[in-house]
Amino acid sequence: MANTRILIVDDSDDFLQSATLLLSATPGVTVVGRAHSGEEAVSAIDRLLPDLVLMDVQMPGMGGLAATRVIKARARAPRVIVLTMYDNDEYREAADAAGANGFLSKLAFTTAISAMLPPA
Repeated sequence: MANTRILIVDDSDDFLQSATLLLSATPGVTVVGRAHSGEEAVSAIDRLLPDLVLMDVQMPGMGGLAATRVIKARARAPRVIVLTMYDNDEYREAADAAGANGFLSKLAFTTAISAMLPPA
């Protein structure tokens, strides 16, 4: 199984820590970095070379949708999945327009990852 390299982008330290713990326990996944803003994410792409970016929508400074547009405009851009607490059509359409490869609520994300983990 190929290893998937993931960059997690969120302004919440609690979410970054929880997502890192969940994903790090998932076989075939390596969290290569974490970023607190869109600017940090954009600058980390060339250095970390993730296969996948999990991108929050609302962050101070450059938000997730703007960062997604910048990242997806690059040659050999990683896949970007937009994550948000606000699961609505407006954000789904905005994520699609920004070039995101997918959209997922944070609740659905944590539920799906938790279900993939081996029993404790």
